[in-house]
Amino acid sequence: MLDSATRQQVKATAPILKQHGVLLTSHFYQRMFQHNPELKNIFNQGHQHAGQQQQALAMAVAAYAEHIDAPEVLLPVLERVAHKHTSLGIRAEHYPIVGKHLLASIREVLGEEAAPDSLLEAWAAAYQQLADLLINLENSLYQRAATQPGGWSGWRPFKVVKKQPESSEITSFYLQAADGGALPAFQPGQYVSVQRFIPEWGLSQPRQYSLSDAPGQDWLRISVKREDERDEAPAGKVSGQLHTALQEHDILQVSPPFGDFVLHQERDTPVVLISAGVGQTPLLSMLKHLLASGSQRPIRYLHAARHGRVHAMKQEVGQLAAQHPQLNSTVFYECPQDTDRLGQDYQRAGRIDAAAIREHALLADADYYLCGPVGFMQQQQRQLRGAGVEAARIHMEVFGSNAMASD
Repeated sequence: MLDSATRQQVKATAPILKQHGVLLTSHFYQRMFQHNPELKNIFNQGHQHAGQQQQALAMAVAAYAEHIDAPEVLLPVLERVAHKHTSLGIRAEHYPIVGKHLLASIREVLGEEAAPDSLLEAWAAAYQQLADLLINLENSLYQRAATQPGGWSGWRPFKVVKKQPESSEITSFYLQAADGGALPAFQPGQYVSVQRFIPEWGLSQPRQYSLSDAPGQDWLRISVKREDERDEAPAGKVSGQLHTALQEHDILQVSPPFGDFVLHQERDTPVVLISAGVGQTPLLSMLKHLLASGSQRPIRYLHAARHGRVHAMKQEVGQLAAQHPQLNSTVFYECPQDTDRLGQDYQRAGRIDAAAIREHALLADADYYLCGPVGFMQQQQRQLRGAGVEAARIHMEVFGSNAMASD
């Protein structure tokens, strides 16, 4: 436990970190990659280019400074960070490297007058406390992943046994362990990391993708949206390579499943799944697991797409709805095309607004799972709260590096 003087010094820097946090973290990443370029193979360079990791780290550092008196308040956030770290293979030995460059960046950005030795010493102690918390959480996750039946540690080679286009933007990859071994019983909603070497960068790059099928299959399935490199450069390099270069029988390096956005299976209350675009992937895993397990929990499935050409898994969900009376599926097309058939391809034109929530989503004592763009989820959360849904019943997953977003 940090002494009161150390906590006070760290807490006093919170306003400065809020004001200059992104400048600080941008300098930190530039410095760290200059001195330790091998870490570029772990960190998502697409998020670096877009500024997402810098923003997320700035938020995390400022939040930690604010809550330094009671860091346990941040435990749900730290658990989410730990899942992301273990999926990417971040280990205890990486923390001293990060700490060294973070402390040096504080001095170099803020200057010696604003960041004297006494402040750096306080932050060194605070950083070590945070590192210890995360290392302990991550060690527990690593051990659980490696020792469960079918589990492993690090990267494991998987063979692509099927490549299935799902829409003009999304393709599914069915993966089986190249060693012929068993697969773990992951929790519906979890994700894996995959690793691809990008020749033009000379780097391996990890990307995290939700598992889009139910547990208990002979495969792991990921469904990948091809990102536009012009909009997301260079992140679109990896999804583009998966779509164009990864073929059936090829080998893909895969991490164990991780993630804390999971279905609450201990309950027997209704489930409402609300998604947009590729955000349906973890929710589809939840849906298929519920139906395959024989659960009779009432399910509402609301999905938003721009139009039919980009609407993935349409037939898959439609068949499930036809076979299971407890499932009610409603599809919204924001901009239906002439070939899209109302009542067959989709049920409502427009977006999932407050009126649609009241008509299609409200069930007593239900749990609500949201996944899609951040703005979409924020809107759905506001609408659900406005309709009287308790905050504890609303669960969200954020794709990307913004681990500070929470339920």
